[in-house]
Amino acid sequence: MDTSFLISLNNDNRPNHGVAHQYYQYLLEQNIPIYFSAIVAQNLLSKNQLKICRSEISTLPFNIPDAIEAARIWNLLGGQDSGDNRPVFRDDIKIIAQALRENIPFILTEDANTFYKYCERLRISHKLDIRAIKLVDGFDTSALRLDGQKNLDSFT
Repeated sequence: MDTSFLISLNNDNRPNHGVAHQYYQYLLEQNIPIYFSAIVAQNLLSKNQLKICRSEISTLPFNIPDAIEAARIWNLLGGQDSGDNRPVFRDDIKIIAQALRENIPFILTEDANTFYKYCERLRISHKLDIRAIKLVDGFDTSALRLDGQKNLDSFT
């Protein structure tokens, strides 16, 4: 999960709060591992929005191997798109690098403008296989399938 997901989960006034809550509950009920990056914690602490710390959530420190992986991903992308916020881009790349190093298959996000965009760009170019799941697309348990296959029921 990225910073925008946790902000949505903790703020009833966010447009995707309900979807974030559904995903969070589903992850807990299905015993799907939940990871919380030190990068996300720093972002939430700077906004005084760190309200979620449960024993079901594994915390991930950001270490030298993560930094090396983040630099590799940065180079694969060739930097940020013009107009994107550099600190946000830098943190997104760090979170993606941690997920890659920890073999985390997907990341929940509300951020379609940067996080999702860069994660998809890397996935489509076959440079990594982590999927970003956008809250704006609604709650869909099939989004959490490792094979990426959607439920046929959603197409009827």
